Amino acid sequence: MIQRRTVLQRLIYAAGITAASTLPYGLVRLTMPEARADFSTHLRPPGALKDDLAFNSACIGCGLCGEVCPPRCIQFYQREGGDRANTPYIDPEQKACILCSKCMQACPTEALTEVPRNDVDMGVAQIDRSACYPWVDRGICGACVSICPLGERAIGFKFWNQYQPIVKQECVGCGLCVEVCPHPSLPIRIVKRSEGTVARHSV
Repeated sequence: MIQRRTVLQRLIYAAGITAASTLPYGLVRLTMPEARADFSTHLRPPGALKDDLAFNSACIGCGLCGEVCPPRCIQFYQREGGDRANTPYIDPEQKACILCSKCMQACPTEALTEVPRNDVDMGVAQIDRSACYPWVDRGICGACVSICPLGERAIGFKFWNQYQPIVKQECVGCGLCVEVCPHPSLPIRIVKRSEGTVARHSV
């Protein structure tokens, strides 16, 4: 029979190992200098905690989400500093999420929580109609509608015989539409839901 003293020694030893293993992640963030950068096109992976401070605190920077990501769309903050260091993000202009859920399944903490694909909320696609080819009568396109993994429940055409895309509230913000947009200025992007699905321009 294992004596009580032995059990306590093993528990203390295990706690020490756990604390020692997470220490490097914390030290790396403390040593990263703060930097001013534009993260407006960066998205957190699906299932991420909504509060960014809470996400930064929960994420231990293990990199498992990036390791299991099939399209390799998950990147990690490096020198941007502060609590963001070693935390994951997705830049849909480079590579977008395919909603495979593997990152959520792999996350060992509550930073990423597994949710059904239709309930993912990374933001919503917003279209700038003053630049989108079909909306300015510069030809047909439809790339954003064709690539959407959620189909017409998330994005469709205004009329059946036109190719002017309309984003719907069921869009989960994966960013595949941004990745495939052929227009150089990328008139479609992922924004917070409060910003709406159509870009507004001040006069």
